[in-house]
Amino acid sequence: MNAIEVNHISKSYGAVKALDDVSFTVGKGEVFGLIGPDGAGKTSMYRILCSLLLPENGSATVDGFDVVRQMQEIRKRVGYMPGKFSLYQDLTVEENLEFFATLFGTTIREGYDTIKAIYSQIERFKNRRAGALSGGMKQKLALSCALVHQPSVLFLDEPTTGVDPVSRKELWEMLGTLKERGITIVASTPYLDEVRRCERVAFLDHGRIRGIGTPEEILEQFKDIFSPPPIVRDSGDEDASLSQSPTANGQQPTANVIEVEHLVKAFGNFRAVDDISFTVKKGEIFGFLGANGAGKTTAMHMLTGLNQPTSGTGRVAGYDIRTEYEQIKKHIGYMSQKFSLYEDLTVAENIRLFAGIYGMSDDEIRQKTDDLLERLQFADHKHTLVKSLPLGWKQKLAFSVSIFHEPGVVFLDEPTGGVDPATRRQFWELIYDAASRGITVFVTTHYMDEAEYCDRISIMVDGKIKAMGTPDALKQEFHQPDMDHVFTYLARQATRSSD
Repeated sequence: MNAIEVNHISKSYGAVKALDDVSFTVGKGEVFGLIGPDGAGKTSMYRILCSLLLPENGSATVDGFDVVRQMQEIRKRVGYMPGKFSLYQDLTVEENLEFFATLFGTTIREGYDTIKAIYSQIERFKNRRAGALSGGMKQKLALSCALVHQPSVLFLDEPTTGVDPVSRKELWEMLGTLKERGITIVASTPYLDEVRRCERVAFLDHGRIRGIGTPEEILEQFKDIFSPPPIVRDSGDEDASLSQSPTANGQQPTANVIEVEHLVKAFGNFRAVDDISFTVKKGEIFGFLGANGAGKTTAMHMLTGLNQPTSGTGRVAGYDIRTEYEQIKKHIGYMSQKFSLYEDLTVAENIRLFAGIYGMSDDEIRQKTDDLLERLQFADHKHTLVKSLPLGWKQKLAFSVSIFHEPGVVFLDEPTGGVDPATRRQFWELIYDAASRGITVFVTTHYMDEAEYCDRISIMVDGKIKAMGTPDALKQEFHQPDMDHVFTYLARQATRSSD
């Protein structure tokens, strides 16, 4: 028996056809992947199946109930975890759970057995505001809220975007236990290891189903999209030695753009960053990794002038992080994991705004804008509103704007979250180009294949740097086959809670 049947569903937003004659089925108790690039129509499909959006054509049933004619029955039977954090940041963990239980006419006590395995991991934080939780804890709370009314079908729209590899593995282990209880699961994800955990997947692209089959069948059939060839970096772009000592001919090595010594940031008795020291060279791509709550975001805030240390010293682009943080802000680039441009401005208007903030002249802005748009192949979209661009385009634009003023260093905080592999590859080509021009790239990421692209990597655990070196050196040191295994090995040694 099928838990979900979708027949010839179509949905448009003005001239944009989000879904175009989509049909598929999901068996009862199946783990089914709905995969595809940003803008493929996945979220529209989820919203239709959850009875939150009406289709224009076609029909769909969930647990035998029609999504249009029997909305109330459907809402009793489905759990939905949308891509964007769906909880109330100013409510506590327990208040969020109570709110969602009340919406479905139940209580935490009645639904506790369903969520016990998940909620018990965060229950000791029940009086903490949801907004103060780490990414992994938010994920567990959101999943608990989606399950508290004991649904028979669970829809997950990229639930692990922005979450570290260890927390991602934990979530999929939880989904395995839900499947054992007969719950049907439909999930979308940009992570290939998660795609492979599904029993079948449907590849949705530009609103149309391009293929349905086992994960291996679909990943092989569309390997140009899901497994693009690795980036080959010009040998001249890399500083092969990355050594701190003088070169063989007696010349001094490339100057350090970032220097950190014994840096500490404490909140009361809690040391979020606990005595870290490192340097980063000009033109180096430096990966700054750590599980959610390890302290890397706090460290980055100090390096970018957004927060001052409790003790220790640091210099960025030649400026002291304690006393010259306003100068630091003028001489760095920064791209956060949340899209940072203005969606209601055009591409050109965004470039002009940020270039003006960095003090560039009108003539320089005009000349460099045309050059940038040509290089990005955005020339035809100069006057396009940013909100209408695909996510991958937005992120490439945000990165290009962050280095438009040619800073000494650019900080990238999970810049490719939720982006498909082909677009991530294009993004890293931009990073390599920036590094070849002498811009230092300081990047955090939860994609361990991206960690392999870095010149050097540090991995934080419990506020300390537990390992540092080139990807090959770290794999050799910890006897692991790839960076995913290195990261997991170290992150599982954490003794403090991720919160």
